[in-house]
Amino acid sequence: MKRRIGIAIAVATTAALVFSACSSSGGGGSASSSSTPVKGGNLVIARSQDIISMDKTTTFDNNSLRVMEQIMEPLFMVSADGKSLKPYLATKYTISPDQLTYTIDLRKGVKFTNGQPMTAADVKFSLDQDTASGSAGWGFINAAIDTVTAVDPSTVKIQLKYAWAPLIADLSLFSNGIIPNNYGGKTAAEFYQAPIGTGPFVWDSWTKGQSVKLTKNPNYWQKGLPYLNSVTWTVVPDANTRQLQLQGGQISIDDTPSWSSLASLKAMPNVNATTFPSTQMDYIAFNEKRAPFDDVHIRTAISYAIDRNALVKAVLFGNGTPATSLLAPGTPFAIKDTGAATYDVAKAKAEMAQSTKPNGFTTTLLIQSGDPNQASIAQIMQSELKAIGITMNIQQLDPTANKQARLASNFDMAWNLWSMDIPDPDEFTSWAVDPTGGSHSAFTGYDNPAVIALNKQAAAETDPAKRADLYAQLQKATSKDAFLAYLFYSPYVFASTTAVHGFHVTPLGNYQLETVYLTK
Repeated sequence: MKRRIGIAIAVATTAALVFSACSSSGGGGSASSSSTPVKGGNLVIARSQDIISMDKTTTFDNNSLRVMEQIMEPLFMVSADGKSLKPYLATKYTISPDQLTYTIDLRKGVKFTNGQPMTAADVKFSLDQDTASGSAGWGFINAAIDTVTAVDPSTVKIQLKYAWAPLIADLSLFSNGIIPNNYGGKTAAEFYQAPIGTGPFVWDSWTKGQSVKLTKNPNYWQKGLPYLNSVTWTVVPDANTRQLQLQGGQISIDDTPSWSSLASLKAMPNVNATTFPSTQMDYIAFNEKRAPFDDVHIRTAISYAIDRNALVKAVLFGNGTPATSLLAPGTPFAIKDTGAATYDVAKAKAEMAQSTKPNGFTTTLLIQSGDPNQASIAQIMQSELKAIGITMNIQQLDPTANKQARLASNFDMAWNLWSMDIPDPDEFTSWAVDPTGGSHSAFTGYDNPAVIALNKQAAAETDPAKRADLYAQLQKATSKDAFLAYLFYSPYVFASTTAVHGFHVTPLGNYQLETVYLTK
């Protein structure tokens, strides 16, 4: 007998998610709200960097993802608190007794913005294209899928190679967003120049380096939505300029204002400065393809040398906590006690003494140019590593060149961050510890067969208690290997004018703009 899943879909593989105390402060977790939504207006969001691409299957850039999520929608959507999933372009699903076959009913009456109805053929094409991206993109997220079949126009059947607990969560990922079959008659390159989806907004224009604009979908399947006429993301690299634009009303939302300005923003009239609970972690990636970072003693020494409390104070102005695990608080199955290195200079020196470079060496940390947080982290680390005999130079590259360097493994150490996109740990663990997971193990070249096996076993396990134990083992093993130096967990921070209502960011970092509106 098949198990029927109704309208409210809980994430059966997880216990309730618990967020760290540092993850919320300020304006109560969302922008201001009035009782009667107002239609019309252009929402302007300023941020430091431009989009890179709208190709949902190969793009890892958060700035791009937040735009594409307004255009291309998934079958299931994460709840506002990040703890569960709800039907979206799907209405329900059933699972076969052997847990290998999922039959999904699609929402009827949904149309793409070109007027064509969404059907099972579109869903099959969309999922197949994501899978086909393989290790070059997000294809690893669909690794358990054997076949996708369009049973009839409103029914899809997914056959798995093996039991796979995260499947429904995986189907909520942007890379599995639904687009027209065969790209609506275009090539992939042509399609992603102006993508089409079922979302509340329609692609309008992109002036590279300056802005990207979406306009209202007048035939959106959620009646009466969206409220806004358009949304524009502008590129304003300087945090002080974004703050002045917010105060002057030229922009509606400042995406990630500087932590140093948070207190002053909270005191400003007509401004809401808000932090949202997150699953975000900043970390340092070690390139194990380069000596001496293939030496665990070197990696461990550097991890011991980093004073995370000092980073939280200096970079986040106290709005965060030191990171102790591969999985951030709020991620299912995250544990705090993993045995990860904490600040201890004596232990750092002891690890150096056992290493292949006991007398120290010279290395380089790669960061993005124009980012004050990364610059602060780099400067603090530079001083800390000098104390254990390591001379660390700082290399700053623009975001595009930085990404290319990491993809090509052309770095010694590199700053990076991660925030979850689905309410299941597999997305990050597969990306971070499996060389075939889309990033060569978070760009590090890390390759521990025992950890890879643990990760695969955890994702295939459907018993929550057993999954918890497997992920606990994985977190302890990766901490011991020190393939990343965990830095800190931090909330998301946004500032908006008081004219913005209904803006909310989930712990997974995504926001839905169809219910946002503006008042005068």
